[in-house]
Amino acid sequence: MKKLHMKKLLLKNLSLKRFYPRKLPPLLLHKKYSHASLFVPENLLREAKRQKNISDGQIPSICILDPDGDIVRNLLAADRVALNPFWACYHTQLYNFEKDGIDFGIIGCAVGASFAVLVAEELFVSGCRLLISVTSSGQVKPARKPPFFVLIERALRDEGTSCHYLPPSDYAAADNDLLKLFINAFSKLSIPVYHGATWTTDAPFRETKPALEYAISENILAVEMEAAALYAFAEARHRSVICFAHVTNQMGNIEGDFEKGEADGSRDALELITTVSKAWLQV
Repeated sequence: MKKLHMKKLLLKNLSLKRFYPRKLPPLLLHKKYSHASLFVPENLLREAKRQKNISDGQIPSICILDPDGDIVRNLLAADRVALNPFWACYHTQLYNFEKDGIDFGIIGCAVGASFAVLVAEELFVSGCRLLISVTSSGQVKPARKPPFFVLIERALRDEGTSCHYLPPSDYAAADNDLLKLFINAFSKLSIPVYHGATWTTDAPFRETKPALEYAISENILAVEMEAAALYAFAEARHRSVICFAHVTNQMGNIEGDFEKGEADGSRDALELITTVSKAWLQV
């Protein structure tokens, strides 16, 4: 049995050498994790403010990433948001809104690991102190019929952005002290919130049967596109980031899939976000 395992490993390594004559692919080469970046968000925003004639000012201390954009669209339709005048990002718009006496900033449609982390870098140097990501996700291991939420405790690193922040590992994890704030926080919500792992992928249309079977064997609940990178960034930069998967679909494999609930799921998502924020503010 041991000889068979070694033979399989040898064949795997030989096949990889066809594609990578070096020992490591380019993604993992020349990474010096203790070295500072020569290109930093502060300088990018400085020049953006100069070009756009934007004055200095603060953004809300609690900000939300809304990759699908449904929360933003519903808030806009209800006339509950206003553009933040101090946000200088070249790629996105930051909206301010208030709920239950809490001021929030929210950005829609920052989809994928690299885009989410680019925006996160800019948010934290602009005044954000807690970033909440609520991303639409596909169900992996059956828990119940969607929709429901998963508080992502750790995310499988099947993307590239996290490798620029932390050395290679299977998972990127949420900060334990941050997770402790939410142990009993969600019992009164109208939609279930599970705690567990997700699979972060860069290629949603390459979710193959073997990849899905592996994710199930790892007890992974959902697949999404941002959490592993956001958690790697948070650990490397010592920032407070918490990610949720809004499990809304079964990867289109049934009729009538991708139903999020009332107001495209934004009502439930805002209820969740407000609960998280209140728990964080009480510390």
